[in-house]
Amino acid sequence: MVNACNGKTLKEMFSTATIWLEKCAPDINAINVFPVPDGDTGTNMLLTMRSAIEEASQNANGDASLVAKAMAHGALMGARGNSGVILSQFWRGLARGLENASFDGRDFANALTESAQAAYEGVVDPAEGTILTVLKDTARAACEAASAGSCDLTGVMEVAVEAARDSVARTPDLLPVLKEAGVVDAGGEGLYILLEGALSSLKGEADRLQHRTPSVIDPELSMQPKVMQMPSQVETPYGYCTNFVLEGSDLDLSRVRKDLAKKGESLAITGNDSLLKIHIHCLNPGEVLNYATRQGKLHEIKIDNMDDQYVEFLKTQREKLPTVDVAIVTVAAGDGFFKLFNGLGNVIVVPGGQTMNPSVRQLLQAVESAPAGDVILLPNNKNIVATARQVIPFTSKKVKVVPTRTVPQGVAALLAFNYDMDVEENARVMEEATGAIVTIEIAKAVRKTQVNDLKIKKGKPIAILNDRDLIACGENNTAVILEALAKSGVEKAEIITIYCGDKAKAAETDNIVKEIRNRYQSEVEVVQGGQPHYDYIISLE
Repeated sequence: MVNACNGKTLKEMFSTATIWLEKCAPDINAINVFPVPDGDTGTNMLLTMRSAIEEASQNANGDASLVAKAMAHGALMGARGNSGVILSQFWRGLARGLENASFDGRDFANALTESAQAAYEGVVDPAEGTILTVLKDTARAACEAASAGSCDLTGVMEVAVEAARDSVARTPDLLPVLKEAGVVDAGGEGLYILLEGALSSLKGEADRLQHRTPSVIDPELSMQPKVMQMPSQVETPYGYCTNFVLEGSDLDLSRVRKDLAKKGESLAITGNDSLLKIHIHCLNPGEVLNYATRQGKLHEIKIDNMDDQYVEFLKTQREKLPTVDVAIVTVAAGDGFFKLFNGLGNVIVVPGGQTMNPSVRQLLQAVESAPAGDVILLPNNKNIVATARQVIPFTSKKVKVVPTRTVPQGVAALLAFNYDMDVEENARVMEEATGAIVTIEIAKAVRKTQVNDLKIKKGKPIAILNDRDLIACGENNTAVILEALAKSGVEKAEIITIYCGDKAKAAETDNIVKEIRNRYQSEVEVVQGGQPHYDYIISLE
């Protein structure tokens, strides 16, 4: 039983919680309504928490209020995606609730209430059946326990964790799209995992977490994290870039690839059964190297902090640009998109997109490096819009966020930019330009499911319209694209642009273009986007 705790205990609780979240992150990522290989909720929450813990490490010996404030600041600067932004609001409310408090059970319950309020306030259009509902239900249960006379922190936390678990299980009843897809809310599951980990630390039972499996409701959702190949010219900021050569006998390349895929991102392995060259982005290079030493001898080890590489990457872009009145910061993944955006004007490109949402800190660094006092920020992803808006209070520059939800919208916005207009006028015109764009994204389904009455087969292509609606599925990309176009008002389109992903095949692309021209007599343009996860991104304008 723990009646109250200090700042050191608070940090230890959520350090353990972050370790538990890291183990569960791949499974949380898999809880995605659309069965596409781009789930990133677990990763976003993990990286947000790592930033919070890093900031708290500088105040570990302070009282709970000071540590909570440090974690709130760290979480905000490290926030990625909608789930990360909401998690940072959770910490903002918790810090507010613990101000001048002793952090006993009653204080924790009050702080959870503040967290729920802050989280709801931080979302433009809050929806029930999400992490917001889970947080609200958790706070209510904690307050009821505290009102019953218990000041014991452990007891109140036990009630809170139980309430969080029950609330997550109910999310499909509140959001029909979750029930149809057979999943619970990923953000809510992440919050439950964090609270469960914190409770285990408080009770001195952290070791037991190593022998448990994540509490994902549908066992079929458990999956290996997807390996993301990124071109070397545009490295994604993600922990440490780790490179080495592994020498051994009878090395099993497939097994090594499978094992390392669980430990990081952007994995690339080449070689044979006696010599492998390995590249991976990971948060814990020691874990990767320890695994590799069990397989054989290591040579040519090189580890670089990718935050440092990112700063240098921004600096290199800045040096090529003239000073202007208004500059653009945009987000894109894929070497082709990087070149495209760089060729459209005074643009700083932040590497990112699906599965690799940039943090508030990274977007802020890009804004500060932009060669202008006024900056327009293009997120190009619905999960980055909220993160982009968090940048505004932290810079003296005037920043306007044009809420582009897809990369084609970002391209249209940039083409509408006019150097003769100020930042306000440009932001208005650019946002208007995005309204004329219809986006279709083609990816392979990562699991069998049913969405919008479409029976989806694992490994088969699906089409998503405007990043909101799953509108087609089938046996091959060509058939799915033609069906999706027919449902997307293609007859009104003057130009159809096809952005090819890093796995798109030239022969298939040629056939798709031929079929579209035969059916619609439209102007079709093909661009090498190089994006991961999506074989094709199609823009109708």
